[in-house]
Amino acid sequence: MPALPLSVRFALWATVAVRGEMDPDDAVVAAHPDVDDITGEPAGRLELWRDFGESAVLVALPRPGDLTGMPRAELAGSGAAATSGECVFVPGVGGLLVPTLTTFGPEGDEGTSVDWAAYDSEPVPRHRLESLSLRELDHELAEAVRDGSAALEAVDGRPWSAQPREQTERRLETRTWGVPRATSTRALRLMLMSARVGVIVDEGLRLAATPSLDIHSSGRREVGLRSLQTVADRALAGATNLAVMELADWRPV
Repeated sequence: MPALPLSVRFALWATVAVRGEMDPDDAVVAAHPDVDDITGEPAGRLELWRDFGESAVLVALPRPGDLTGMPRAELAGSGAAATSGECVFVPGVGGLLVPTLTTFGPEGDEGTSVDWAAYDSEPVPRHRLESLSLRELDHELAEAVRDGSAALEAVDGRPWSAQPREQTERRLETRTWGVPRATSTRALRLMLMSARVGVIVDEGLRLAATPSLDIHSSGRREVGLRSLQTVADRALAGATNLAVMELADWRPV
């Protein structure tokens, strides 16, 4: 399983496409290197956004009860995005694309399919997006990691599972992420850091219900991990959007 959410990679390649620097069909292929079947006509949506003059496709990583980073959208769209945990959107004319990932095939020979569903959303003022700061996101993540580590130590929790460290590091190798070459290296560094925290949190949450901790300690551990997960997702989405804005020639990272 890749460390990078599909919508993060898609936002970067989609931005290249809506700027007219790449064919939308090619951008969709580039954004889905580890997906076997793609439905929902995302390339057609990119063509439409390009024709409307959009120059940036942004990402949000919402969760049920937390729609941070999302534009205002119809209930069906915001609900689908929260359930999926990811979406992309355009700020000018508005519009969402939400992926639904599924696996198919026998165990040991499974494939992955994604269906992109389109929804309406409200425009987002550009100045709101440009107020993002890589330094602030970096600082917030560092603080969350420090506080999260302290909370885990307080309950004698260790977030790593028995998964081999080498396998985890391969998930975090940026050369396998399939992002455009022009992606900001500064933004990519924070994306890597955020993804690393996300992998650790995922492994920790898998262990949260194990009998290695009593119920009280396990509950504290899970709360701490989920809080850290929220900050890591916010940093990942923010760093991606800053990289998108640089690709779109809005502002340097």
